[in-house]
Amino acid sequence: MNKFGQTIRDAREANNLLLRHLASNLDIDTAILSKIERGERMPKKELVIKIAATLSLRKEDLITLWLAEKIFDIVEDEQQAYAAIKVASKEIKDLKK
Repeated sequence: MNKFGQTIRDAREANNLLLRHLASNLDIDTAILSKIERGERMPKKELVIKIAATLSLRKEDLITLWLAEKIFDIVEDEQQAYAAIKVASKEIKDLKK
């Protein structure tokens, strides 16, 4: 799973930005941005928000992909992953009430 990184790469390319240009705009190293796009590194939430603004992406959509990627990384090898996600989902719904 790497929808988060692929979304960033697609948006960067759609904006005709080279990796080094976007990295410079975000004030991060080009190698770090490359790792984020390849799914080898997860940025902090603050950087996700900055990426969304820089690439004119909906912040909420990019944060959703970022969170999904983080959850997937935690549970991908767990046999009970789906059941655990269902329980967590119910807990979140109950908190929102």
